Amino acid sequence: MMDVKWFYCLVAVLHLITAAQICYAGESRFPGSMKKIEVLKHLNRLNKRPVKSIKMRPNYHPSWVKDDNFNTDTSSSSEEEITQLWHSNGKCPEGTIPILRTNEEDVLRADSINSYGKKKKSSFPVARPSSINPEVSNVSKDHEYATANTYKGIYYGAKARFNIWNPYVQEHNEFSLSQVWIQSGSDSDLNTIEAGWQVAPQYGDTKTRLFIYWTRDGYQTTGCYNLKCSGFVQTNNEIAIGASISPTSRFNSSQYGITILIWKDRKEADWWLQIGDGLDAKIIGYWPASLFSYLRESASVVAWGGEVINQRSGGQHTTTQMGSGYFPQEGFGKASFIRNIQTVDETNTLTTPQDLNTYTSQKSCYDIVKGLTDNWGSYIFFGGPGRNKNCP
Repeated sequence: MMDVKWFYCLVAVLHLITAAQICYAGESRFPGSMKKIEVLKHLNRLNKRPVKSIKMRPNYHPSWVKDDNFNTDTSSSSEEEITQLWHSNGKCPEGTIPILRTNEEDVLRADSINSYGKKKKSSFPVARPSSINPEVSNVSKDHEYATANTYKGIYYGAKARFNIWNPYVQEHNEFSLSQVWIQSGSDSDLNTIEAGWQVAPQYGDTKTRLFIYWTRDGYQTTGCYNLKCSGFVQTNNEIAIGASISPTSRFNSSQYGITILIWKDRKEADWWLQIGDGLDAKIIGYWPASLFSYLRESASVVAWGGEVINQRSGGQHTTTQMGSGYFPQEGFGKASFIRNIQTVDETNTLTTPQDLNTYTSQKSCYDIVKGLTDNWGSYIFFGGPGRNKNCP
């Protein structure tokens, strides 16, 4: 049996720019002392002690990272790289990881303690070849999508370059995101690994943030955002998952992007996350195979695109924007895109899907177009403004 190496690391608890403690005075905002006790218990679970023991494998970097089969050259990039704002105050030393501090206000912004750090239950629409109809009919009405996906294959990962924006979000319980979905199973047995950028007032502001997510039961009881529950094992000391990223793209101006790669280590069966490309690539950590049922073997669907929550406040469609807030027909510098879309096959080779299947919930609100070129490979432009004269 392979020896397991243990080491101690200092977990740096960061609260973006400042680490000030929030104090309360006067009347409590809690409806009762029992709720406050439950919130504090939940905070104790989330905000771990500064010194923590983490189990790591002796050689946790996947063997193919140094394999010539994987070409990470993106010399044709037309966007600039982004950074995380907390880096202006320094970085965490080796042997530690940065995690965002959670306070009472963060938990109270959720619908309930149990729902904090989780997505609402929903079914993901998988577009079929030559069909405008999604494979599932019970997609939550408050979730709207503009996505492109592969269809019922065998996949061991995915990679793409994500154009980053800061879309407007109307309501505190809505969000707007751009991400990759790696999935297997369906309905209540859906296994999914997700990563991308998101604007969500649940974080207490409207900044664009890096996020990850996982579940093995269709968003019912398992899984969470970022490091809000046991699951994802972070090994990198430079990237704070859930922290804001800057700068973001501007209309008809500078464009910024981030490359995300997720792949399955065929030897250990874990799913690994890498941010960046080429010399700037950073391996962030992994989702252990033990978290999943179907994804222990492989993924059957990979999708890329945007998602928003539409609460229909006042009986009208939300004005929450997807992507840049402009329709994909506007093109580069105006509309949001995801380019150099690739999947990982059984030989650990990155391949370009030649004919993605696209889906949109309401074309008059958010739309998507796809393309294929030599420099950008397979790509999509997607997004929209939400409510407009054609989207009441």
